[in-house]
Amino acid sequence: MAPGMNHLILVGACYVDTVMRHDNFRPLPHQLVSVPHFPEEDSKLRASSLRVRRGGNCPNTVEVLQQLIAEGPPRHPPSRPLRMHLVCPLPERQSQAAAQIVASLCPTTGDASRPRDEDDGPPAVSFDHCLFREGHQAPASSYILSSEATGTRTIVNHDSLPEMTADEFLRVAEAFKGRGRTWWHFEGRIPETTLECIRLLRRVLDDVTISVEVEKPGRPGLRELAAEAEVVFYSKSWAEDCGYTSAEACLRGESLPRASVGAGDTFVAGMLYGLIWQSDTWDTADKLGYAVELATLKVQREGFGGLGNDMQSRVGGGSSVSDQARRR
Repeated sequence: MAPGMNHLILVGACYVDTVMRHDNFRPLPHQLVSVPHFPEEDSKLRASSLRVRRGGNCPNTVEVLQQLIAEGPPRHPPSRPLRMHLVCPLPERQSQAAAQIVASLCPTTGDASRPRDEDDGPPAVSFDHCLFREGHQAPASSYILSSEATGTRTIVNHDSLPEMTADEFLRVAEAFKGRGRTWWHFEGRIPETTLECIRLLRRVLDDVTISVEVEKPGRPGLRELAAEAEVVFYSKSWAEDCGYTSAEACLRGESLPRASVGAGDTFVAGMLYGLIWQSDTWDTADKLGYAVELATLKVQREGFGGLGNDMQSRVGGGSSVSDQARRR
């Protein structure tokens, strides 16, 4: 565990997967739905069993983490357990679907709010910050067909739940003020909203680490998300769609130094602002600190948009830059 990390918050979508199986064909390990071949239009194809299970990128990640934490070697010396939290839209709290989703990750009690000891089975995940949508009974759902004949996989999604807004996320972020170090992992869906959420985190919380998934080929805005994160998970399909032929080529091509064009200009702007507009209120260390922080923000994004607003949020309030830096 990262030293001193207190909370892992995973932000994304939670799905319910419909799993069908055809007993005459042994499915590949990764398959969720197995049929002999992809059905032709207006035809019937028999599946001998049907199973419903909870899915979704972030919930799946939590499920695996629970196993790793429960089965892994004990830490020496023992440390305070890291709490895991899900942030995702769900059906209304009293719905059967919501109860099944909670129970899938809290198998003993189904109570996502009760803290667990490390030796008390798989560590629970908190659903306290999920967005339970009143009036909605059905969860987001996926129907997945995997063809034994060709090895292809076809997914049909349906989601009628209202998506999370930046204002809703702001309330979640504010709930973690004063609760120690946090790691926020974003699925990478709806990049415009996710980018706004990441920038809100930087303004609201002092000590955050951010990771994002860059997965779906052709989805606009994913590069901007990657530029804001400390850790980025690139999918093979996304990398290939961008023309990369190896993992190393992708990492080199997407590394942050490409965004450093303009960082020097940004530093100059920060120094001129301090020397001219804040000449009577900031000392030399303040002016240098402001310019360095401004340039640091620049290399985390494409272009110059939003720099002034983000710096005002970080350094606003009338105190000196050095005082603000010490508090961070």
